[in-house]
Amino acid sequence: MNLPNSITMSRIVMIPLLLWILSPHFPWQGASGAQEILASVLFILASITDGLDGYLARKRGQITTMGMLLDPLADKIMVTAALIALVAYNPHVVKVWIAVVIIGREFLVSGLRSIASSEGFTIQASDLGKLKTVVQIVSVVSAILAHRWDMWQFGDLVIPVNWLAVAAIYFTVLVSTISAVDYFVGFWKQIDHASNDRRKSFVLSRRKGAGTSGAN
Repeated sequence: MNLPNSITMSRIVMIPLLLWILSPHFPWQGASGAQEILASVLFILASITDGLDGYLARKRGQITTMGMLLDPLADKIMVTAALIALVAYNPHVVKVWIAVVIIGREFLVSGLRSIASSEGFTIQASDLGKLKTVVQIVSVVSAILAHRWDMWQFGDLVIPVNWLAVAAIYFTVLVSTISAVDYFVGFWKQIDHASNDRRKSFVLSRRKGAGTSGAN
């Protein structure tokens, strides 16, 4: 197994660890905030590996079928697991319908990409999709931290952790919805173009066949 695939696998291994830290069975719970800090650091590390494995695979020329399968799968499982855990861990911020919308968007885009691949074209990641990824990381981390703290105060600087978590999660829903529509529009244009090409090829082949039949 090459380095990029090993990094992808490490992200998959982090998922059950994250779920354990966010569970009631985690031993270091309490006012110290160790549970929230560890969970946040772990999710940030997992998110960093998301970009790192793809970068290394391209740079080292180690793009493999296994990596193409595992990388998006690891991303979807990581996001799904984090949101489902947060529905129980911090329901004030991450409500059930929010998790359904964000997770549904992830699987919708995956489905569109699978259909596009079977039709012989790809749907490139848009700027909205990249923005969604960044906002999603902020929303998950802030929702974890908001379980313990309403705000952080450093001298005159006040960071409203809970407000930031709520704002980030709703912004994630908004960007996820808009980017899903953007992906669907791009998919529809591509699939419509592919269908037109097939119809043209079919008409041309019939015309050629008719011409050959007439010559006989």
